[in-house]
Amino acid sequence: MKRPFDIAGALFCLLCIAPFTPFIALAIIIESGGPVFVKLPRVSKGSIVKVHKFRSMVQGAHEMKPSLAHLNERNDGPLFKIKNDPRLTKVGKFLRKFRLDEFPQFWNVLKGDLSLVGPRPHEPEEMLAYPPEFRRIYLAKTGVTGLSQVMGASKLPFKKEIEYDLFYMDNQSTLLDLKVLGKTFWVFFTDPTGV
Repeated sequence: MKRPFDIAGALFCLLCIAPFTPFIALAIIIESGGPVFVKLPRVSKGSIVKVHKFRSMVQGAHEMKPSLAHLNERNDGPLFKIKNDPRLTKVGKFLRKFRLDEFPQFWNVLKGDLSLVGPRPHEPEEMLAYPPEFRRIYLAKTGVTGLSQVMGASKLPFKKEIEYDLFYMDNQSTLLDLKVLGKTFWVFFTDPTGV
């Protein structure tokens, strides 16, 4: 049931964002020029996929990452996060605040690269630094949302976040997916920054 559910959910979400896409695109272009979308390398199903998002950062943001390493607030593992990331554009801050930058990922769901629900898709270089006991997560089909996200991934210790994702892998079911989606919608409409 998971794949048909993924397709239906992705189509619904893409239709929801479609009326706003021209305005988002125009805002991105007016502020910083360049591409409206970015394709970010993420790990899913044992390989690297290109995940689509609205561009929320300046062009060349990834190349700036080494010079910002000293600002990384995630010092408990290989993940990289800066609360007030200087690479974010003004439009990008707005998009991220309301999670609008994430909606193009539903194209990846339609293609089968991602699922609606699954472990968080991480960058390849991050996953190379995972402890051996966590590396089986490399084989999971990752999701637009997931158990670790709705449990507050950005505020969780790295180990706890991965444990939630592994729990999902070992206990995956339609009921669990529905619970995660329900929690995602609740957080999205009450506190978008909490997903």
